[in-house]
Amino acid sequence: MPVILPVKGISPGFGKNIYIAPNATIVGDVVIGDDCSVWFNAVIRGDVNSIRIGNKVNIQDGCIIHCTYQKAKTVIGNNVSIGHNAIVHGCTIQDNVLIGMGSIIMDGAEVGSNSIIAAGAVVLENTKVEQGAIYAGIPARKLKDIPQELIHGEIDRIANNYIQYADWFRNA
Repeated sequence: MPVILPVKGISPGFGKNIYIAPNATIVGDVVIGDDCSVWFNAVIRGDVNSIRIGNKVNIQDGCIIHCTYQKAKTVIGNNVSIGHNAIVHGCTIQDNVLIGMGSIIMDGAEVGSNSIIAAGAVVLENTKVEQGAIYAGIPARKLKDIPQELIHGEIDRIANNYIQYADWFRNA
């Protein structure tokens, strides 16, 4: 069973059609929208500030979603895929975003819509990621604008696939 716990009297809230892996942890002031999935060993800790997650978001294996006490909440938009072992901390991720495996998004960063953060990238504090761009490296820098076909071909494809994967586990 997943670990789902209140913190200071505030319990996580969930939308419809959610899949939470048996060893995922979700605690405190966390609200997750519809058609989302939280995968194995993922941790979403709304203990020191709030975490808001939109619809059709997948938080893959080993991810950590956290925030900073009295400073930075975490907001994740709709149609977002957060790759394996990524850390999303005290930042804002807008709609239609792919966060690559092992990447780190730090406090105060804002990731614009229709963007991709490459695997292993580190988006430093207070960085503003342009809409429709690919950012990579340490620290993350803009590589190029994203062609429209990549937005639909990669960002949408991955988000849609994770709805299907969640169904496999729900129906097992």
